[in-house]
Amino acid sequence: MSEKILVETSARHIHLTQETVEKLFGEGYQLTVKKMLSQPGQFATNEKLTIVGPKGELKASVLGPVRKANQVELSLTDARTIGVKALVRESGDIEGTEGCKLVGPCGEVTIENGVIAAKRHIHFHTSDAEKFGVTNGQIVSVKVESKDRSLVFGDVVCRVLDKFSLAMHIDTDESNAAGGPTEGTIVK
Repeated sequence: MSEKILVETSARHIHLTQETVEKLFGEGYQLTVKKMLSQPGQFATNEKLTIVGPKGELKASVLGPVRKANQVELSLTDARTIGVKALVRESGDIEGTEGCKLVGPCGEVTIENGVIAAKRHIHFHTSDAEKFGVTNGQIVSVKVESKDRSLVFGDVVCRVLDKFSLAMHIDTDESNAAGGPTEGTIVK
């Protein structure tokens, strides 16, 4: 199928539990919406934190809503910069990953695990998955074209759920390598 899929660059960001939000921003604190994201119910917040590793630190935005586990998503370059090993994982698969320190305006928290480089993936609504002929968990390749930097991303996970909106997510390293693509085509 040659139909195009929106390709979005997912910059470094942090997902937090409510407990961690309160430790970093104050008791009873609620994340505030800066802008809604392409996935329904997901949003960038006005809140930022400092991620601290053994070799340095980086600022990152917090995404909402709160989650059941803390997770820090970095590019491999970001992880190397602060001296943390980020395993390539699907979101939520944090067992056996490294941790880091998070510093906010009201405190700091050391998370024992949760630092990942997000595995590239495509969000499919179930109707889109049917149209594209893919199933949840299927691995595909996606061709992206840009001036002087076209390439094919392999190992792209299809994530299918009724609440998803069709979009592929890659990190900043991947986006830079491909010249900042905005759309792609599945090539199985």
